[in-house]
Amino acid sequence: MTVATLLRNTLRNPSDRRPLLLASSVCLLSFAMFWAAQRVAGVSMIDLLVYRAEGRTVLDGRDLYAMRATSVQLPATYPPFAALLFTPLTLPDVPGLRTLATAGNLLLLAVFAQLSLRLTLPPDRLPRPWVTALWVAAAAVWCEPVWTTLRYGQINLLLAVAVMWDLTRRDRHRWAGAGTGFAAAVKLTPALFAVLFLITGLVRAREDGWNPWLRRATTAALAFCAATLAAAAALPRDSLRFWSVTLFETHRAGSAESTANQSLRGVLARLLHTGDPALWWTAAAVAVAALGLTTAVAAARRGERAAAMAACAATALLISPVSWSHHWVWCVPITLFLWARAGARWALATALVFCSYALWWVPHGTGRPELAQGAAEMALSALYPLTAVALIGYVAHSVVRPWRTSRTA
Repeated sequence: MTVATLLRNTLRNPSDRRPLLLASSVCLLSFAMFWAAQRVAGVSMIDLLVYRAEGRTVLDGRDLYAMRATSVQLPATYPPFAALLFTPLTLPDVPGLRTLATAGNLLLLAVFAQLSLRLTLPPDRLPRPWVTALWVAAAAVWCEPVWTTLRYGQINLLLAVAVMWDLTRRDRHRWAGAGTGFAAAVKLTPALFAVLFLITGLVRAREDGWNPWLRRATTAALAFCAATLAAAAALPRDSLRFWSVTLFETHRAGSAESTANQSLRGVLARLLHTGDPALWWTAAAVAVAALGLTTAVAAARRGERAAAMAACAATALLISPVSWSHHWVWCVPITLFLWARAGARWALATALVFCSYALWWVPHGTGRPELAQGAAEMALSALYPLTAVALIGYVAHSVVRPWRTSRTA
């Protein structure tokens, strides 16, 4: 059933019309207040301006990775395919572009909430999915990752929706996996979901042969290769530079120790008071990747797709060299997963972490004050990674361990 059909049927049913209208009104009011607050705060949407500059650079035939944009001279850091997608951003003027980006992200947030609910809650607990999704979106817009995503004009919600679309497709859906491949071609971090598909499919293949997880992984790989090869054909010089040099320049995105960097690398940089914790980060990332992927695959094997999503998203954010706080929009489905699985208390505690803005309570900004943090400041600026580690542990304990016990009983 399409979204349009679902909404049409809901509006025709008088008993469903009032809850939908109430949820819509509250969501629109929340969005309007959010939009006004962002205007009062004078947000620059600086990343959106970088995207626009990347699109302009492609159209002008200049060197993409030598480009610097905005007053703070930000470089391009995404694969070349992303820059191709950004070329339409050069059409509207900057005020119009900011308006379109904000409206588009708010719409994506509502879709993201609906897909998250679809994945985390069974149909019998979700009689009116769009009504609940609008309530979730009305609240989620105020959490720090979503606020910051819209503040910078980021594309995190678009990529998360693409991956979540794959995870909510039926097993034999023809295009399941394509969203993940597309997202990985734009920004590499979502590729870990394709790895989840592949490993789960290979484990299942020993018993079932060709299976839906392998189909997803294959479709994701084909989508990624098609997008990347298209970018290579259109931008051969930039593609060669990105995949041979730029990909490995982790410093291009910013300082590792920045409080906004909520990855393992950021935590270790602040803990060790160094801007480059290379050896420690590599060892920690390998260990967490192994634990997180093992947990996610085991959950997927059990049919716990929401648990697999939560563990995989947490792992991807932890092991990435840079996971800015706005990358953590995955807190929306993670919180809903905990609500459905662990109960309201743990879901509310998780929501409080992401709505507290506590990582910004510590000294930050010019002069790299994060390198001199004390214990309390380190704890505040590590809240997202600590939550992610706890989440992986919870999934391993509550989902994977009972399954292993039942298998050996």
